[in-house]
Amino acid sequence: MTETPAVLIVNSASRRGQETFAQARDRLEELGVQLMAAHAVDDPSTLPQLVQETIDAGARTIVLGGGDGTVSSVAPQLCNTGVVLGLLPTGTANDLARTLGLPTDLMKACETVADGKAVDVDLGVVGDDRFLNVSSIGLAVGVTEMLNPKLKKRLGALAYPIAAAKAYRRFVPFSARLEFPDGDHPDLELDDLLQLAVANGRFYGGGAVVSPDAGIDDHLLDVYAIPRGTPRQRWQVARHFVSGAFTENDHVYHVTTQNVRVSTVPGQAVNVDGELSARTPVDFGIVRGGLRVIVPENATVGI
Repeated sequence: MTETPAVLIVNSASRRGQETFAQARDRLEELGVQLMAAHAVDDPSTLPQLVQETIDAGARTIVLGGGDGTVSSVAPQLCNTGVVLGLLPTGTANDLARTLGLPTDLMKACETVADGKAVDVDLGVVGDDRFLNVSSIGLAVGVTEMLNPKLKKRLGALAYPIAAAKAYRRFVPFSARLEFPDGDHPDLELDDLLQLAVANGRFYGGGAVVSPDAGIDDHLLDVYAIPRGTPRQRWQVARHFVSGAFTENDHVYHVTTQNVRVSTVPGQAVNVDGELSARTPVDFGIVRGGLRVIVPENATVGI
């Protein structure tokens, strides 16, 4: 795939970043990927600037090592540039890798960069920012607040259910208003909510499915809202949460759209691909084929 020189950028602050930078660089070169530069980045806040400088310098392929938050943080710089992204999943959840069908083994991920194909996938829009997987309001924000770096490094994906249990004990329900500027759905008032999510990708939260038909290449956002309801209703939702079949429950509101405005009472923080980087009220949209990414040759995802 990488016929032109590439730049390797690894978030060395991510869960496996420090130990994988040298391995990734050496393996990519062994596979014939010509690297014009390689960077191990200790401070994730500098990644957007580094990616922008790399694009401005003429790079057409960027191989990025990190988790979902790493990719999401540089999505605005990559959006609609035609620059090809090769992903080395070194984070905790790696939900984007699941969505794209990428291997999470570092050596195999390097092989995909060298031998895979480039496809276009959608990017979600939240305010002035971009996201890949899911933007969530409510319980997911509490989970993010409970997910400290030490817990993630020690337990990996097991940190998510532990954080979720802690967050639920402290959670206060909220109300939301959904407005659809395209007129494809009636505006809606929802009360006593546990969670509301707007999803671009298929997976989130360490492997949970957004909905059975969700995809990162379908040009649609999946919007769902879960009221608190009765203990029985909560159990019916929870038992199908990982498969995504909970969105088919009569208790859950679920639609697909390209644009939605969300306002809440009280105002809520928004978890954007694992980072609390927005706040309601906020507008959501989609950029069709906004990101070009390398996937395995046998992958079915992509435009």
